[in-house]
Amino acid sequence: MKKENRKAAQERRAKERRKEARKKKFIHILVPTVVIAAIVVLIVGIVVTAQQDNQTTSSSSESVTTTSTSSSSASASTSTASVSTTSSDEAVYTSSGERIAQDGDTVVIDYVGKIDGEAFDGGTAENQTLTLGSGAYIDGFEDQIVGHHVGETFDIEVTFPDDYSATDLAGKDATFTITLDSIE
Repeated sequence: MKKENRKAAQERRAKERRKEARKKKFIHILVPTVVIAAIVVLIVGIVVTAQQDNQTTSSSSESVTTTSTSSSSASASTSTASVSTTSSDEAVYTSSGERIAQDGDTVVIDYVGKIDGEAFDGGTAENQTLTLGSGAYIDGFEDQIVGHHVGETFDIEVTFPDDYSATDLAGKDATFTITLDSIE
C-alpha cells in the first residue's frame, strides 16, 4: 500500500506542478496582453483628443478669418450687411461671414441677358468662369459683379458697344440677371 500511496502522491504533485506551470504560462501571456491593450487604448484616446482639438482650432481660426476688423467698411449694393477687410490683397467678407467678390477674384456665374424684357440668343450661360477686372466681357459687366456675395442673384445693366460683333446687339441696352455661384 505504501507503494500505491507513494505513486498517488507523485501523480498528485505532478498534476499540481502542471497546474502551476499552466497558471504561470497564462499569467506570462495575460500580463503583456493587458499592457499592450492598455497602451493601444491610451494611444487611440490621444489621437481622438488631438483630432478634436484640431477641429476646434480649425473652427476657431475660420471664424477669426471671416471676422476681420479694420477701418475700411462698405456695404453690398443689395445687402445691408457691413463689409470689412484688413488689406486690399485679402478677401472681403460681410459681417455674417459671406465672401464678397472683388477685382482679381475668379468667379463662377450663371446669367440670363434680356433686351427689352426678352432673352436674346447667346445671352444665357451657366457655370461661366470669369476673372473680375480682366476685361473679358463688355464694359461694365464685370464691375457690377464686384461687391456681391456667393448665392446672391442680382441684375446688372450694360450697353453693348456700337461696334459689337453681333450687329443685332450693337448699341443696345441689356439687363443681365446674374447668380454668383462661387468665388475662387
